[in-house]
Amino acid sequence: MSTLGERIRTFRKQQKMTLEALAGNQLTKGMLSLIENNKANPSMDSLTYIAERLGVEVAELMEEVSLKELREVLKVAEKLFSVEFDELTDEHEQIIVLIEPYIEKLSHGYEAARLLDIYSRSLYYEKKDGWQELLDKAGAIYDQMNITPRLAAVGIFRAMVKFTAHDYDRALKLLLRERSDIESRNAFIDPLTRLDFYYLEGVLHYAVGNAVEAIQVLNEGIEFSKEKQIFYRIDHLYRIATFHAMMNNDVQSMEYYERKLLHYGNFADDQDAIFFTKFASVHYLTSYKRDFEEALAIINAQFDKQVVPNAFLPYAHLEKGKALFGIKKYEEALSCFKEVKIADYVHHPFDLSIFYEKDAYAALCYLSLGDNKKAITAIRIAVANVDPMPYTPYKKFIMETFVFIKERLD
Repeated sequence: MSTLGERIRTFRKQQKMTLEALAGNQLTKGMLSLIENNKANPSMDSLTYIAERLGVEVAELMEEVSLKELREVLKVAEKLFSVEFDELTDEHEQIIVLIEPYIEKLSHGYEAARLLDIYSRSLYYEKKDGWQELLDKAGAIYDQMNITPRLAAVGIFRAMVKFTAHDYDRALKLLLRERSDIESRNAFIDPLTRLDFYYLEGVLHYAVGNAVEAIQVLNEGIEFSKEKQIFYRIDHLYRIATFHAMMNNDVQSMEYYERKLLHYGNFADDQDAIFFTKFASVHYLTSYKRDFEEALAIINAQFDKQVVPNAFLPYAHLEKGKALFGIKKYEEALSCFKEVKIADYVHHPFDLSIFYEKDAYAALCYLSLGDNKKAITAIRIAVANVDPMPYTPYKKFIMETFVFIKERLD
């Protein structure tokens, strides 16, 4: 438990104020020094004056939660906050209830900043007001303590809030500004933070249609990862590079990145990475080669006989539906498309456009089955969804399908 004097000194140093500056014209430097060293107790008038000079409430000087208690609360909060998104139940609500009683007393120190950080994000996920101000407060404490990784994470979160709202241009501008600010003020940035910036900048460049800039940034990230022998984010970098090659019909590069990703998956025992390579192979067969029979053979041999990771279930249903459509099993294909649910955490226009294809394929199924009304309804849904997205082969397919169906029905 810190003393009143220690708290005053901490706030003063955070504000980068000298004893003379804080003393002003109502206290002496000597008296303030005695107060900070717990050799004199300030009157309430003096305490109010000090609080005003420091820009804090008197209550913040008078009360303090023990560091031990904050660490125990943080330990619980971190555990709740670490639950994977696809496994979440009410963890964010639990976090809010846990931290809320301490919010007014979180003013300095790593524990306070991290609790504010976690609490503000939980408010955002629960769609509650006030998260921005508290996140800014957390960022300010991280900045004062020169904790660059956490400060960068706050900036990245602000950018990704715009990304999840599908405001991709604003998201990219925010991320570039945060990265520039961090790099200009810090001589050393830890490798993990650099890789976060590489990865997310590449993702956002793709989201706004800057493919050249995106692949350049991603390749820089891959080379940086190799140089530092740090494989954080490497699977994500390889995944995006694989799809970039696929969309540009660069089969050699696509197969190269798939091999790299498979090697990483086997080395790290990362089942998601390994399964991605299988999904990518099937997706290339259905969306690019239109070899539906081979795709279905792989699906039946691998997807249906193995436990598909939860994150890939919607993709597995989608690919099976496309393959079944290709061999004219329209009713079965429609059953698969009905199982495709876009997860709440999917926001990138590439992923969304891939999923929006399901309605175009469903429209073709309905057309083949003679249900023209459902066909036109489904293709209009696909067009409305994909229209704001940047150009991709998936958007092209949807638009061409719309024209085809309209011509058939006119």
